[in-house]
Amino acid sequence: MIKREILEKEGLTCSIGIAPNKTIAKIASDFVKPDGLTVVEQEHVREFLAPLQVKKIPGVGPKTEGMLKQMGIETIKQLASCDVQKLVAQFGKYGWRLHQAANGIDENEVEEKWERKSLSRETTLDEHTRDRELIYCCIDELAEKVHKNLLAEGFVFKTVAIKVKFDDFTVHTRAKTFKSFHSDLNTLRKTAKDLVGVFIGEKGKEKGKKIRLVGVRVSHLSVVDERQRRIE
Repeated sequence: MIKREILEKEGLTCSIGIAPNKTIAKIASDFVKPDGLTVVEQEHVREFLAPLQVKKIPGVGPKTEGMLKQMGIETIKQLASCDVQKLVAQFGKYGWRLHQAANGIDENEVEEKWERKSLSRETTLDEHTRDRELIYCCIDELAEKVHKNLLAEGFVFKTVAIKVKFDDFTVHTRAKTFKSFHSDLNTLRKTAKDLVGVFIGEKGKEKGKKIRLVGVRVSHLSVVDERQRRIE
């Protein structure tokens, strides 16, 4: 469901790893790319990790990999079975963490870190159309809703994008990025209309197709300074 939602909203594929802890989930997410889904259950953790190269462990770079290789350790299975005291002697406390990771142990809690990247609204038209006036009216309404959210959350934007879905379900997007941040509704409305304009009217792109959905999105967001918000 998450993969499908990202594909539909952003047009991007992603790889996901599901596992008992963060370290294994990160390794699993890199296991099948692009557009992969790897699930590692608790009872299969060691079996999953064993044949992988040590460089698959997050944080193990070329230098650490080389030092482990000098110790005769190339796979995670070999690392897991190595005497932890030897690893600590070679790497200090990091050696203990390496041994833990190789054995599928990671007691760090998952912390949710989320930063809004964009704000968007879209609507499905009551009737499929290419009528300029009707579509511009929808764009105005969507822009107002997006702008209201911007004000409520205290953001300014650099990029305006539109989304158009035709009656054959093909989807097109266009975007414009400004050199500086903006916050006013008029800029948002005008830019969105300019972007969607190439798809509407009898001479627009995708001739013969009618539009069934339109959307407006702003991105490259930045938080407005609180003092500036009070002045405005």
